[in-house]
Amino acid sequence: MSNLINHAMLLLAQVSPAAPAAAGGAAPAAAPDMGFMHFVAQSDAVGKGLFLVLILMSLVSWYLIFVKAFNNMRVRRRASDFLNKFWNASSLEQVENEIATHGAGDPFSHLASHAMHARDHHSRYGATKLEESGSNGEFVQRTMRKVIDEETAKLENGLTVLASVGSTAPFVGLFGTVWGVYHALVNIGMSDGVTINRIAGPVGEALIMTGLGLAVAIPAVLAYNTFVRSNRVLLSRLDAYAHDLFAFLTTGAQVAVSDGKVRALGRNGANRGAQ
Repeated sequence: MSNLINHAMLLLAQVSPAAPAAAGGAAPAAAPDMGFMHFVAQSDAVGKGLFLVLILMSLVSWYLIFVKAFNNMRVRRRASDFLNKFWNASSLEQVENEIATHGAGDPFSHLASHAMHARDHHSRYGATKLEESGSNGEFVQRTMRKVIDEETAKLENGLTVLASVGSTAPFVGLFGTVWGVYHALVNIGMSDGVTINRIAGPVGEALIMTGLGLAVAIPAVLAYNTFVRSNRVLLSRLDAYAHDLFAFLTTGAQVAVSDGKVRALGRNGANRGAQ
């Protein structure tokens, strides 16, 4: 038993000299904080202002992205439902009743509602005002063109903001980087010695603004291109539908060919088909 105690004390004696050295020596220096919030905290009023501008741009762009994506999905779903009911209706009166019951919640039903109302109004009262001058077909055509312009403006709502954010955010971030590098170099010039750590830290933190500007701009540009493409497709379908609707309202015939049949609605609303 005494031999085990002596052996343990010998081991402790061999290890103990290193303990005071570690305890008395200086603790290893903690790595400097190079995080993003450290840069924001160390920046001046201009840097903080640019950071807030980029954050505001990002919030606005993502809000528009989600809102417009949701609205576009809803409009396309309603448009598909209305077109399906329109082409399967037995008369234009049935289409009018459908719109009166469920409302005009998409560009196609909105266009059909105004076009049919313009035709009936002009047929009943004639040209009582300057905007109603001309034949019935001319008045209906002007009304449909006005509705298409309104729907185009609705679809393009918010796209200017996305385009502005996508084009200006990188330059805002670049300005923040230039401003941060300038102050970093000034601080380096006023210090006693220059080391790689003294240069890499401030410059690296300043470059974060460029990355933040790109992170704000890239989603805005991608969303803008997606919405422009989607709107172009929808408006082309709306133009084609307006052509067919105008033919229904004025001549009672449709020029579109589907599955080898030319579908037409006469003035009395009867649905006709000819090979």
